[in-house]
Amino acid sequence: MLSTIALDTQVLRPGLCTGCGACQGLCPYWGSVNGRTVCFFDCERADGRCQRFCPRMPTDLDALRKTFFPAETILPEIGPFLGLYLTRAADPSIRAGAQHGGSVTALLELALKEGLLDAAVLTRSQGGLNPEGVLVTGAEEVRACSGSSFQVPPTLAVLNRALKEDRYHRIGVVGTPCKTLAVYKMKANPLPENDNHAGNIGLVLGLFCGWGLDWDGLKALTSRHAAPERVSHMDIPPSKYHSLELREGGETVSVNLDEVTPLVRSGCRYCADMTAEFADLSVGGARSADGWDVDKGWNQIIVRSEKGRQLLDLAREKGVLEFKDAMEGGLEKLKKASLGKKRTAVKNLREHTGSEEDLGYLNPSRPLFEEL
Repeated sequence: MLSTIALDTQVLRPGLCTGCGACQGLCPYWGSVNGRTVCFFDCERADGRCQRFCPRMPTDLDALRKTFFPAETILPEIGPFLGLYLTRAADPSIRAGAQHGGSVTALLELALKEGLLDAAVLTRSQGGLNPEGVLVTGAEEVRACSGSSFQVPPTLAVLNRALKEDRYHRIGVVGTPCKTLAVYKMKANPLPENDNHAGNIGLVLGLFCGWGLDWDGLKALTSRHAAPERVSHMDIPPSKYHSLELREGGETVSVNLDEVTPLVRSGCRYCADMTAEFADLSVGGARSADGWDVDKGWNQIIVRSEKGRQLLDLAREKGVLEFKDAMEGGLEKLKKASLGKKRTAVKNLREHTGSEEDLGYLNPSRPLFEEL
């Protein structure tokens, strides 16, 4: 039997928390302050949804993914795989405000228009700063959430509140790997006697992620190089550029990555998932032989489920997305990068626990990582 105090002692204090918000919006005990998860009150419950949903509480990842995905589709490096595509929004106005190709925005607008979703939980930020989770129901609200933030807001608190209300019955979710894992833990319905209405979760769109940054640290860093209120976009190009780009008033300011990496959240150092393996579709910035000047206007999409494939096919049929062939060898490069993140997470977890045999929260999934 779990204890809710375990969330504090096993996740929060050791620095494993991702700030995803899966423990929030359920009761008054958990909340967030500037991206930091806070336990406001001691809780004496023997068990609860907060630790059942937390992506950093021990999870049998193999059993979880086989609950939702056919075993024959699962690649050890990147999880469920039904195809890899390069896409971008056909609508130039969507692309103009997008992080890369605007594929997520276009897909969400289509899903809402076609009645595949009646709401979606997204992250809205101000040029990449001060992000917040929001529940949206229309195209204008979706477009207001375009772009990315490297700060991590507790977006799933919004999902928990929406599920509790039981008002929407096809809720889409967009999130980083830690968030989509938490969503699938919700979908697994670990506490059936205490229904969290997880059946109301519809499409899950995952975002490729390397890491998130300390909330206050990124604010301070941005202030040193630009006027934060004028920053409309921030991005991290491929590794050879070794920079964080801030777009300020039409100009791009490059910040050396050596200033950025010390701000990586502690919990991100133990993450073994680069491509959001628990999702219907997973979306990242494109990588192709055309180079960054072209790639930054496109996305790469991994199809993981039949539901995801159907949405992508509909987007092609309706002309909502433009497609081009993935780069030759692109899948192998993606697998290599993903495998690198898994190995780094295992290395960091061993250092964290002080034992070669102890992988911390990944212990129930140890066979998966021994294969790699």
